[in-house]
Amino acid sequence: MLDAVDAVLVRELQRDGRATFQALADRVGLSRTAVRARVQNLLETGVVRVVGIVHAAVVGAEAIGHVSVTVEGSAREVADAVAGLPAVSFAALTAGPHDLVAQVRTRDDAALATEVDRLRSVPGVRSAEVFRSVCTVRDTHAVVRELGEVTLDDIDWRLLQELQRDGRAPYTRLAHIIGLSQAATRARVVRLMRTGVIQVTGLADPLALGAAELGGFGLLVTGGLRKAAEAVAAQDGVRYLATGFGRYDIVGQAEAASRAELVAVLDGIRSVPGVTVRESWHHLDVVKESYAVELPERPLNGA
Repeated sequence: MLDAVDAVLVRELQRDGRATFQALADRVGLSRTAVRARVQNLLETGVVRVVGIVHAAVVGAEAIGHVSVTVEGSAREVADAVAGLPAVSFAALTAGPHDLVAQVRTRDDAALATEVDRLRSVPGVRSAEVFRSVCTVRDTHAVVRELGEVTLDDIDWRLLQELQRDGRAPYTRLAHIIGLSQAATRARVVRLMRTGVIQVTGLADPLALGAAELGGFGLLVTGGLRKAAEAVAAQDGVRYLATGFGRYDIVGQAEAASRAELVAVLDGIRSVPGVTVRESWHHLDVVKESYAVELPERPLNGA
């Protein structure tokens, strides 16, 4: 577990992965030098990773399938193989109605069908049921707002590539890579973040933040779906929520410090009018959680 200061620093990096050391220092009441040392330690020990998450619409990865898998043989071996598929962004071993769950991201439904078939062909997979996400209502890490009209040039694409690798890459290094001044580089990065093209955030180890328990749930809704989804998304402990089509109306993830608190989160969801928890499951081990996407290679002039 982190001490109180480190916990605040991680939460601030989750909110704004490029927050300056001075801004972080002002938040926790320590010197800039002390905060720099603490943040560096958090990064080096893997407590938090600061990455840039590109909006799905920018890269054409808006078709999302949540796949519930049952297996024959070793669930661990199957989960490792599923996690190795490039289109799989999340995979976890579970206790509940299925042996593991996975999230698949592709450009369209045809590609999604192809990738799900690829997942079904993994040795040991007995069955795979798909929930097709239509609208992401809440995601603590990714950009969920609608993207406006944005024009990106080769320099912007290169910045997106670098920020995916290291969300806190210094402006001096970014400026050297793209061949612009620090001021021009900063302006471009700020524009990419403000328009929602990319969100720079900290991906934290849940155990370090006391969120030792992670679970999933599938909900059925009577009445207005959007209103119910927004009410569920507002519940404490809900970290991801999507509406769509399949055996559920809503799929989501919840996190808590203990199993008792995870039960409390599910009870809070059950209290939302018109919502029924059809199934819930416990995440035993998150095998893969990745927000990186394949970006086009755009060589810079003179590079």
